[in-house]
Amino acid sequence: MSVAVETGTWQLDPARSTVSVRHKTMWGLVTVKGTFAGLTGGGEVSPDGSASGSITLDAASLDTKNAKRDTHLRSADFFDADRHPEVTFAVRSATAEGDKTVQVAGQLTVRGISRPQSFTAHLTEASADTVTLTAEFTVDREQFAMGWNQLGMMRGHTTVTASLHFARATS
Repeated sequence: MSVAVETGTWQLDPARSTVSVRHKTMWGLVTVKGTFAGLTGGGEVSPDGSASGSITLDAASLDTKNAKRDTHLRSADFFDADRHPEVTFAVRSATAEGDKTVQVAGQLTVRGISRPQSFTAHLTEASADTVTLTAEFTVDREQFAMGWNQLGMMRGHTTVTASLHFARATS
């Protein structure tokens, strides 16, 4: 069964969407998880089925359920949220491949540094008025000047998991 997404403008529904991160720390013994509370976004689906758009995260809204750690993550060691309050992903292309798979390519910008990022998203819901995409990909935080690594505790990549619910934008 093929699911087609309607042509037009779509708005992210932040109340029904989540973007989370997880990273192994303490030499791989502990996984730190956090969720961004502030997110906005939208996109446009063209008549040929391709899509473009953007997602913006409030860098200071990352919540790991540990206030001291969250304050450190907002500091210049990591997100530098005072100087760079937003994390953005600009979708350059999103093309359906198969029934419920979408190949996404774009630019991820963290701390004012942009890098290309591609991943596979999965269409989990599609109707005339709503679309939900899920995706998981990894990011090398050092590419975004987040190299803080006291005593070598933090190795490897950060995993980003997103469930993004879009509603058809009203004119």
